[in-house]
Amino acid sequence: MIGPLKLAITCPYAWDAPGGVQVHVRELGEQLRARGHDVLALTPSRSRPEQDWVRSVGRPIGVPYNASVAPICPWPSSGRRTVDALRAFGPEVIHAHEPLTPSTSFFSMRSGVAPIVATFHSGASRALLYDLAAPVLRRQARRIAVRIAVSRAAAAFAGRRIGGGYQIVGNGVDVARFRDATPAALGPGPALLFVGRLDERKGFPTAVDAFTRLAARFDDLRLVVAGDGPDRGAVERLAPAVRARVRMLGHVPNVDLPPVLAACDLFLASSVGGESFGIVLVEAMAAGLAVVASRIPGYDEVVTHEVDGLLVPPRRPDAAAEALALLLEDRALAARLAEAGRERAASFSWEAITGRLEALYRQAAGRS
Repeated sequence: MIGPLKLAITCPYAWDAPGGVQVHVRELGEQLRARGHDVLALTPSRSRPEQDWVRSVGRPIGVPYNASVAPICPWPSSGRRTVDALRAFGPEVIHAHEPLTPSTSFFSMRSGVAPIVATFHSGASRALLYDLAAPVLRRQARRIAVRIAVSRAAAAFAGRRIGGGYQIVGNGVDVARFRDATPAALGPGPALLFVGRLDERKGFPTAVDAFTRLAARFDDLRLVVAGDGPDRGAVERLAPAVRARVRMLGHVPNVDLPPVLAACDLFLASSVGGESFGIVLVEAMAAGLAVVASRIPGYDEVVTHEVDGLLVPPRRPDAAAEALALLLEDRALAARLAEAGRERAASFSWEAITGRLEALYRQAAGRS
């Protein structure tokens, strides 16, 4: 039997900022440690990480990217701290997440300390800086021993710029944490849930418009919003009686999200594009919610229309409202999709994902 590995994981985004990559890296590190591996994670952070196996290598700055703001750490001093920490730790493999982002993972690729396993998460529809830097990035990418993408959309995004072949390994989810959560006290009646940044790319205005259309037909339906962002004021334009049926929770850390999901009935993911996977979809499916999502790359690799959810055109609040109305009126259909969603979510359990990653680590380290 092949023994435990010594693994370094690098995250380019601020550890103490909300984001799917950070959640993925944190949970992956915990899973690997539980399996007996020696793990060190390096990341930017504004505060000292709570986990003793995570080390901050610099303070991030916000850089506009993919219609959002990426909290990265491009400073040369952070690069030196990254390389020094890797040399002191002496890993057998470095798992670099988003390795072409000018931050911690990029610096780790240049360290020469150990073979690189790289995971590409981005599904951005446009990336001018990446396109301009493609010749340099292709040379950097030659250092990668194993290339992973979280979806075909992420593989296509990276492949257009640096070429190469990719193993498709989706994001992991602690399925049991969402499946077994005790519902939060959010009030009576059916609840529609939106989770994410409250901005145009995540489709929050579309979600509010869809709820407005539904509110007239279903007088007991409520909208629960877990998130914050520049478009939070969209709900203030609602009629007072409709606005009173909206519960704004603000930003909810991922660790506190399962009870919120457990207290709701329907989930709307109305992003307009730029998604590589859709971990919020898997979490909602694991919690047993019937899901309506935009038919966009990334999301359509998680949800299969009329099998484990419903897909609708993006930027179409009328289509989203009709799909949600169908689920509210046909509870048997909603239950069937929710049950199929639970089964689909199980394929992204950490047990399944970690096993696949371990095999790739051992391949990179020459221990397969």
